[in-house]
Amino acid sequence: MDVNGAGAPVVAAVGVVGTLLSALLTQRAAERSRRREQERAERARARETEERRACYVALNTATRQYLAALTDQFHALSRTEDPRVARQRLTEARDLHRDVYAEAQMRLPDPVLALAGEVTHALGTLYGRLRRLDEGSPRPGDSLDTVRGEVDALWERLRDLRRGMRADLGASGAARPGPPGTGSGPSRADPGASRASSGC
Repeated sequence: MDVNGAGAPVVAAVGVVGTLLSALLTQRAAERSRRREQERAERARARETEERRACYVALNTATRQYLAALTDQFHALSRTEDPRVARQRLTEARDLHRDVYAEAQMRLPDPVLALAGEVTHALGTLYGRLRRLDEGSPRPGDSLDTVRGEVDALWERLRDLRRGMRADLGASGAARPGPPGTGSGPSRADPGASRASSGC
């Protein structure tokens, strides 16, 4: 019996098995690497979504507090009350909103940033009008009736902004916002709202 002849098929079989095992191990290593990369990407996406959600919560809270403070200032002027407490609250709410919005500008996607910019501009316009009325130096068009209309419109615009943020996060039932003024009537401020800590 030829030992060398009998061993050749064994050697060949071992070689084939080794090649197959090598290919299988390489494939499994590649699959593990792909899974790890996919898990890393999913964790990064989840982290980014959570950071954006925190930013949206901070911006929504700060904007609501600013508008609530503007509303309080309007009521103080309407009732000829001493506006000092409302004025102080308004200054604090405005400063907080300015800081949160500045951070949000670095994180928000363009469509939501456009909505936030419109709301912020309208808040600033209303703030200026209320300050002039408070100081007794109104410009043409400055009146409490004008302020009342702007306050109501701003609550609606804030709802549009909130819908835009929810839609960006993929919140259930959220839809892209339509033109301003297409929602329901104005809401009231949350009197118990807490100060926002910026998540932007």
